[in-house]
Amino acid sequence: MQAIQPSRPPLEPNPKRPHKPRPKKHLRQRSHQIMALETTAKIGVNVLISAAAISALANLIPDNWTQQDKLRTIRTQVSLMETRVNTIKTEFNRNFDPTQTNRIMQEQGYRIDPNQYPVVFTHSKEVNEVDQDSP
Repeated sequence: MQAIQPSRPPLEPNPKRPHKPRPKKHLRQRSHQIMALETTAKIGVNVLISAAAISALANLIPDNWTQQDKLRTIRTQVSLMETRVNTIKTEFNRNFDPTQTNRIMQEQGYRIDPNQYPVVFTHSKEVNEVDQDSP
């Protein structure tokens, strides 16, 4: 049983189909057309996206300019208010400084400290006339 047995020819021969050559040129041309169509579609989509971005920027630029103007005016108002706040703050500190209360009362109430004498300036001619009149 282990002996080599003669090979038997197949009962039915394999039917061989006639091999038709593929039209390679047509396939290559078709693949080039598909690639060209795909590239054209990509370029078209990119152009649409670019147009949308440009129109959005065109709408945003005037808004940005108006916001910059508003910001500029607000900054000038803030600087004016800062100077006003600083002057009011120094005046507040001066008004509530206990060492300057007498001076502030004199300025605002026109009162004179009892230790001070009022000085009145007169013209020198009048003084000479007054001195000569009195014996």
